[in-house]
Amino acid sequence: MSESIKLNYVEFASLDIGRSKAFFENAFDWRFTDYGSEYTAFNNSGLEGGIFASQRVAQAENGAPLLVLYAKNISEVQRKVEDAGGAISKPLFDFPGGCRFHFIEPGGNELAVWSESAK
Repeated sequence: MSESIKLNYVEFASLDIGRSKAFFENAFDWRFTDYGSEYTAFNNSGLEGGIFASQRVAQAENGAPLLVLYAKNISEVQRKVEDAGGAISKPLFDFPGGCRFHFIEPGGNELAVWSESAK
């Protein structure tokens, strides 16, 4: 990997920034800094990024990139996702090297979580 060119920051849209923030705070303990009413930056996520207000959101079925999070205990994380208001869009499934599930967060974006095993 080139040290001068690497993934550094990710931004995604939200239909409702307030609901997206609450979800990511509750499900994953992300921290936010607001920059007005239409943009918030997040950290404590492994990769810093931001969420901006939009009437369009990212879903893999529409060709959008899929943000994939890693968890050691995927069952616990799936429970947290559901408890925080996320909707499971693809139930837990196996793939070579592990398992994962997809979910839609309250702001409308699809993300996934993977792990080596379904603990």
